[in-house]
Amino acid sequence: MKPSLTPVVAGLALAALAASSVASAQTVLRASHQFPGGQGDVRDEMVQMMADKVAEADVGLEIQVYPGQSLFKADEQWGALVRGRLDITALPLDYASGRHPEFSATLMPGLVRNHEHAQRLNDSEYMEMIKEVIQEGGARVLADAWLSGAFASSQNCITSPETVEGQNFRAAGPAFEEMLEAAGASIASMPSSEIYTAMQTGVLDAANTSSMSFVSYRLYEQVECLTEPGEHALWFMYEPILISEQVWQELDEAQQEALTAAADEAEEFFAAEAAAIDQQMVEVFEENGVEVVSMSEEDYNAWLEIAKQSSYKNFADNVENGQALIDAALAVE
Repeated sequence: MKPSLTPVVAGLALAALAASSVASAQTVLRASHQFPGGQGDVRDEMVQMMADKVAEADVGLEIQVYPGQSLFKADEQWGALVRGRLDITALPLDYASGRHPEFSATLMPGLVRNHEHAQRLNDSEYMEMIKEVIQEGGARVLADAWLSGAFASSQNCITSPETVEGQNFRAAGPAFEEMLEAAGASIASMPSSEIYTAMQTGVLDAANTSSMSFVSYRLYEQVECLTEPGEHALWFMYEPILISEQVWQELDEAQQEALTAAADEAEEFFAAEAAAIDQQMVEVFEENGVEVVSMSEEDYNAWLEIAKQSSYKNFADNVENGQALIDAALAVE
């Protein structure tokens, strides 16, 4: 009987060897972001969609997604990405403005007025300038994503500039910090993932962040009034999916094509969802007893005047090509 088993054993050995070769040929990319996983956050869904589409392409490429800062903290992701320690991230780009001050132009008060305007910016000279800095820094954009944002406070409704006076405010990014400080607020800097605890412990009175983060981080549990983006959205933030340039260059052509195709689908999905997120935020906050208001055009223009005298001026004076970036953004109708 023993000789008759030899071909079977040999076959199993060959199959095991073949399986091992396939496994070793599989390239695994780690994707990190700060947003809650599996809870309907569209940024997490965007990355998960890319992972699914890449797997379907069957090009020896896999994306493992690590949501909720489970792999890297929010403010560590850019550094890890450009050093090749992280492969992919969904990142609010302004978080890396300490290394590349130009990125503050992607979270500048009033530069983006609505979701349609944001889509037009994606194909503009302004975005070409931003992406050049991204690539020089060691990363590349796989998918564009813009989110509008809101203001909220445990003290009062944020409308005109005088309504922020004396409040401890979390402002997303240097440009908003400068504008709010000029209006009389005190500033505390932190990622959006830390706002809830800071409000709960009294470190913060108020905050601005993306509409999606207001919902995902359950900030309706800590505030009395929300100022929705409405027709006069002062706050828009660029939150692209990025890949390490070093990692990109190590992929073969089929893998790069599969990743690009997956990113295109994810970007289209995100753009379709983005506008609906604002309404979802309003509904969730109202359901939880939070007052919801909008800025008037007069309020919006008053904030822009403060921004021009503070954040716009500082950016133009202190950032290389700062004025050119602002002008390029404002040139997009």
